[in-house]
Amino acid sequence: MAEYLSPGVYVEEFESGAKPLEGVSTSTAGFIGLAARGPVEGLPQLITSPADFGRVYGSYLSENAFGSYRFLAYAVNQFFTNGGSRCFITRVAPSDAKTASNETQKDSVLSIAAKNPGAWGNQIRVVIVPASKAKTPIFEASEGNRYRVKNAAGFYAGDVVVFANGTEKQYNRIVSVHDQVIELAEELKGDVVDTALVPTKVLSTSEFTVNVLYGTESETYEKASLNPEAPNYVEKLISRSNIATVQVLKASDANVAPLEQIAGADAAVFEILLSGGSDGTAASLSAADFIGEDFGPGKRTGIQSFIDNDVVSIMAIPGVTDPNVQLSLVAHCEILGSRFAILDLPREATKVQDVLAHRDLFDSSYCALYNPWLQVFDPLDKRNIFVPPSGTIAGVYSRSDTTRGVQKAPANETLRGVVGLDVQYNNGEQDILNPAGVNLIRAFTGQGIRVWGARTCSSNTLWKYINVRRLFIFIEGSIKNGSSWVVFEPNTEQLWARVQRTIEAFLTRVWRDGALSGTNPSEAFYVEIGRSTMTQDDIDNGRLICVIGVAPVKPAEFVVFRITQKTGSE
Repeated sequence: MAEYLSPGVYVEEFESGAKPLEGVSTSTAGFIGLAARGPVEGLPQLITSPADFGRVYGSYLSENAFGSYRFLAYAVNQFFTNGGSRCFITRVAPSDAKTASNETQKDSVLSIAAKNPGAWGNQIRVVIVPASKAKTPIFEASEGNRYRVKNAAGFYAGDVVVFANGTEKQYNRIVSVHDQVIELAEELKGDVVDTALVPTKVLSTSEFTVNVLYGTESETYEKASLNPEAPNYVEKLISRSNIATVQVLKASDANVAPLEQIAGADAAVFEILLSGGSDGTAASLSAADFIGEDFGPGKRTGIQSFIDNDVVSIMAIPGVTDPNVQLSLVAHCEILGSRFAILDLPREATKVQDVLAHRDLFDSSYCALYNPWLQVFDPLDKRNIFVPPSGTIAGVYSRSDTTRGVQKAPANETLRGVVGLDVQYNNGEQDILNPAGVNLIRAFTGQGIRVWGARTCSSNTLWKYINVRRLFIFIEGSIKNGSSWVVFEPNTEQLWARVQRTIEAFLTRVWRDGALSGTNPSEAFYVEIGRSTMTQDDIDNGRLICVIGVAPVKPAEFVVFRITQKTGSE
């Protein structure tokens, strides 16, 4: 209760009505796979276009080097071609992949390495040139190597400085800086005082500028220092680089210019080339690389890295059909309950019995299988190749969600950028595969290539259709995200009424969008909360229980027109 101490009129605001619930996104995809470059641990990276993918993860991988593991770039390109707008990527690298560095250079002051493993790092050049961040004339020389200067801004204890008197240079090191007095490690020789309007004797800091170059990318870090106490310490500056990392190995305490320490001699420009980077080999890859390791927040790899991401709702590992990896991906989706897995079949599994043998490994409503592989153009080899369908299907999911809504089954949709199929299945073969939960992609005369299936891999007929499971993911995620305000509120009838109004308003909007069946809201859903759903023990233990029932729409999978002959007497 507010305190009222002095007489007057008080105006207060309070909330009593329902709080609007905002629907969560269902069109954001998550991909895992091999790439030419990019981080291999930590949070998945947001990608919003194929060009964005190229900047972060590089170009296409060679078929000779990586075979069926190379399809991440193709899948991402197909995702955007087919209507996707954003995805998150986690890179997997072979265990024998190596990071390019300058380790071959002996007695190096700086240890420079590519940001992440791969042969791409062998193209990195680091160019270092001298620089200075501050300079000032000396007004007075005092005892104890102390010098009063015009402006001490930019000078820090530990900095290497150079006193220039015409062509003569004296290098020194700062011991301390107080007000406008700088104490040096050694006494400067000669007459150092210069009070002229345009001074010719100047005390300057000695730093260097680092240019990191890779292809068309370039990063410049100006006025870097080898002084750990300075805010422009080189390790601090380059820590934000997307190309390279830098570590100072052995900075000298001698009064020597930093660039001379790095280059080993007095030089105007010093260039460092990195080497030793390797993409690794496909033979060293295993299921463990894709499943990933949980080394804690910010250090997770593979599938585990998506634990920290709560935006993704569609998951795929393009071209990787190892049952251990696919089952781990499905388990990940089931545990989180907020995402759906799109699975590929091995390309060689074209016969019905082979397809069914792989299909029988799964029984989950959180995944769907698609076959066959798709023929698309390969920009790398300038020819048509076959790629797994998961990236294309993820784009179809995203497009269908955006244009129609998550309640629409992502089927009977044309595939963009696909010129052919690896296998042409007929009706008889689909009669066997469709009831088993294998979604075929088929070509129809005059109708292009279309997704011709909308079933999950679940044996539970309640969750037979993809759109039903994904609709529940949408509803559950929206209610969870929009109801956090309820936590720690007084568990009373007033709260129950507000919660019920909030959820009913949200579900009414979902029904009006066509996601729920029924001619009115009472037929489409119900929301129960109160003494009918909670006991006194629940209330005493801090539990608020709300029971929600919804009637999802089901796709018209079998359209039957019954035709009879009408006679003239009828």
